[in-house]
Amino acid sequence: MGWDTEATKRKLLDAGARQFAAHGFAGARMDAIGRDAAVNKERVYQYFGDKRGLYAAVLADQLDALLEGIEITGTGAGAVGGYAGRVFDRFQSGALAARLLAWESLELDSPAAAEHRARLCAQSARGIQAALPGLTPEAAAHLLLSTITLAAGWWTLAHLARVVLAGPVTDEERRAIVVQQATGLAATAHEDRS
Repeated sequence: MGWDTEATKRKLLDAGARQFAAHGFAGARMDAIGRDAAVNKERVYQYFGDKRGLYAAVLADQLDALLEGIEITGTGAGAVGGYAGRVFDRFQSGALAARLLAWESLELDSPAAAEHRARLCAQSARGIQAALPGLTPEAAAHLLLSTITLAAGWWTLAHLARVVLAGPVTDEERRAIVVQQATGLAATAHEDRS
């Protein structure tokens, strides 16, 4: 019976996501990733080259899962608000991506898997442009960044939320606010277009 390379890679990507999300790039240990995956850590080097290669692959994999199937449908500011809600839902279903993005910005000098991720984000920015005709590519990219930031913030800034907000807020309540705020940002961006 041969070795199932794809299954082993999947185990390492999943274990890497858990370990990097919990400990960051610097704090995650290759032996812990190997134990978590129930795979010899040497397979990481064989399949991904090194720790940075695994981290880049984990981020690309998690972002594929984050953005996959989330389209910007319809037109107008509400289409962007709906997109923000769906991104929020995706973060809620697996907050590892939000944590990985936060660790990446704190620890790495440059983004991991930048080319791959830039293509995914450019596709979403084009969706925003289609929903808000006349919006420049730059304005659409900024609106995309603001929308993702709004959605991810609930999962990466939980302690700040407890300090800023007067009382407890459910995920559902925060989602509605994120949709409302993203809709408002989109309406303003569309009104300000030149």
